[in-house]
This record gives sequence, C-alpha cells and structure tokens, in this order.
Amino acid sequence: MKKKTWHLDRRSFLRGTSATMALPWMESMAVGAEAKADFPRRFCAVYWPFGVVAAPNEEDRKWGWFPTGEGKEFAFTDVLASMEPLRENVSVIGGISHPNGWSMGGHDTGDIFLTGAKYQTGSFVNTISLDQFVADQIGNDTRFGSLTLSSDGGVGEPTRSMTLAFSREGRPIPALSSPRQIYDRLFGQEQGSSALQRRRRLENNVSILDRVLEHSKDLNRRLGKQDQRKLDEYLSSVRAVEQRVDRAQSWLEIPKPAVAEDELDLEATQEGPREYIQSMYDLMSLAFRTDSTRVATYMLGQVAGATTIANAFPACLGLPGNWHGLAHGAGKKGGAENLGRFDQFLAQNHARFLQSLADAEEGDGSVLDHTLVLYGSSNSRTHNNHNYPLLLAGGRGLGVKHGQYLRYNEREMRLSNLFLTMLDRLGIPAEQFADSTGEFTDILA
Repeated sequence: MKKKTWHLDRRSFLRGTSATMALPWMESMAVGAEAKADFPRRFCAVYWPFGVVAAPNEEDRKWGWFPTGEGKEFAFTDVLASMEPLRENVSVIGGISHPNGWSMGGHDTGDIFLTGAKYQTGSFVNTISLDQFVADQIGNDTRFGSLTLSSDGGVGEPTRSMTLAFSREGRPIPALSSPRQIYDRLFGQEQGSSALQRRRRLENNVSILDRVLEHSKDLNRRLGKQDQRKLDEYLSSVRAVEQRVDRAQSWLEIPKPAVAEDELDLEATQEGPREYIQSMYDLMSLAFRTDSTRVATYMLGQVAGATTIANAFPACLGLPGNWHGLAHGAGKKGGAENLGRFDQFLAQNHARFLQSLADAEEGDGSVLDHTLVLYGSSNSRTHNNHNYPLLLAGGRGLGVKHGQYLRYNEREMRLSNLFLTMLDRLGIPAEQFADSTGEFTDILA
C-alpha cells in the first residue's frame, strides 16, 4: 500500500504546527513508570446489516465468513483473508448474540447492536449505546466526545435507525455521512471574520438556550403529568445542545489539527462505494491519530433494505441485485460466492483501516494497541438474530490477547459480557452493561 504523506507518527506530524495548537497525546506527556497507563484509550465500532454466509456447504466453504478450525489453530477463509497480516491483532468471535434480540424481527436488531436493549411489542424504548457510555467517561479530554458516522446518515426510524449511537435516554444520535462535512467538522479552519462570527453564533445560542430553560420552569408547573413527560424529553434534547455549545466554546481559542485535505477524497459519495468507504475509514483513522476524538462508530449499511442508499453498494463489484437481495440469495446456486465477495470487499476495507492504526506509532506500540475496534453484524444470515459474526481488534496495550477464533454457546455467553470486559480494558468501571452476566475472560492476556 502506498504510504500517504499523513502516515506519520504524532511527533513528526506536529513539527510544522503552531505552538498554540491543541496537541494530540504525546509520550512526553506521561511521567515516569506510570507513562504506559496514561496512553489515550479509544473505542470504535463498525456495523453492517443482513448477515453473512454463515454455514456454507463444502463447495462454497471459502466464501463462508467464519474461519475453519478453532482457538489458535484456525484458518481464515477467502472472505477474511485480508486479516492474515493482522492475525496477532484480531480475534474472530462466533456463537454469541443479544438474547434480547432473539424474538425481534430480522430487520430490527441494528438498533440494539451496541445497546442490547429489550424490545417491547408496541413500543420501543432504547437504552444508551456502548460508544456513548464510553464517551461519557473519556470524551471530555478531546474536542469531540464522539464521532457518529453512517453511509445513510441521519437518524432513521425506530428499529430501522441509521445510526449506532444512542444517548443515555435511548434517543438516536444523528450520524454524519458526507466526507466533506466530516472533514470540515474535524479539521476545517476558521479565519478572521468567520471565527468571530462563530463566536457570536455560540454566544447567541447560549442566550437562546438560557431563555428556553428558564421559561420551561414556569411552563412545567402548569402541565399535566403526561405533558410534563413530553416536556422533559424535549428539555433533554435542549440540554444536549447546551452541552455541545459549552464544549464548542471551551475549544474556541484552540486551533484544530492541520490535516491536508488533498490527501483525502472528500468529494466521494455513496454512488462510488469504493472511494466512499475508504474516505469514511480514513477520516476515522485521522480523528483518532490527531486525538480529535477517542470514540467513533460507523454503520456501513442499515437493515431497512431497498429504502437505503447503502443497499446499492454491491454494484461497485459488478454483483447482481442489491445488498439485501444478495443476502437472501446466499443459499441459492452461486449466491454464496456473490455475498462472500461483497463480505470480502468490506473486510478488505476494514483491514486497511486497522493497518493504518497499527502503522501509527504510539510509545512502544501503536494507536491500534490502545484502541478496541469491534466489527460485526446483528444477523448471522439475513433474518437470523443468532451467532453474530464478530471481529475484535486492537487493545494489546490494554491487556487484550488475539490470534484466536473463539466459539461459544449463546445460552452460556452473550455479547454484553464482551462489552463489560471491553469497558474494563478501557479503564471504565461498570458492574453491568445491558443484560451482562459476567466477564468475557478469553480475550484477556
């Protein structure tokens, strides 16, 4: 792979920057024997819909997603072959899922991939997603508490959300989908009058929010209980805006990292999935490596089928039909290869992202060594909410071991147990997450 000019370690990257710039984490910021514990800890999750070729026949075995063998003695199939150079940085996990998703429709479980929430017939109230739980604990040290991306963008609708991120109140957090917009938010520079205008906008926003919250106190006293609940929901959204404004004000005097946009394809759109997916991954990598954020999610596609933009992505490989159709046709003659080739394409892009983090030096290791990256789907095959295909990468500097294929009985192990152990490795104390029942010790070094 050709080395781009921004493939630099942090110390090299900062030599040409202003002395007033907010510096990313550097080794010199740590002191004495405790230095290793002071590295930034990061979390990333990438999700795709519709499942994989989970149980192929012998003829189609190379297009199956899960490896052959088990434990340390396993072999990647053609689908995950791009992970071979990263073998000691990844673990493949099979057999686990969210029990709360077993009774849900096959197109409903994307919403709970990072929450593990229970669906109630007739009403769906989500809970906080793992990324936002992490961001609440470690997001205050960076300009952006978290980065929420998806190929379709926005929010979507309940059980068909276009975002992986949900607030503490279980509300979906809108996802960004335009590389240009994401770059401008992360690295766009404001000069002169534009910076002054931004300051005035923020001050005006503070004034408006203050008036709204003040007026709400009087209004709340005059409402019935049902309307008070609705007002509380609205005010939670207002307070979230207030927090974002406060964060923006606190970073107003600190320039953003200088990242040359000509090294990125910021004009990529979903009509060109190859370039688009690479650009989204590149932006996440840069966000981590410049310490602009330590938490990121990317929903590669959403489960609503033909109504989404990402559903057309397989056409970039010349595959017939759409993503949803490929998944449904995986059991037909030639269908396993068609879906397998697309799963292979997705894995190759993910491997490229992981390698960029592995190539970024940080102390004695790399950015990947201090980052936990979860990659997976909430279907094993389309409409089947069991045996999630999962790949965990990174975190060797956090006490995580890899180079293994772990298989479980989902009656004895669940995905939220993995979440709880990931929180522990990120230094975030938690007695439970969602429906967790214990630790996921097989990934611990």
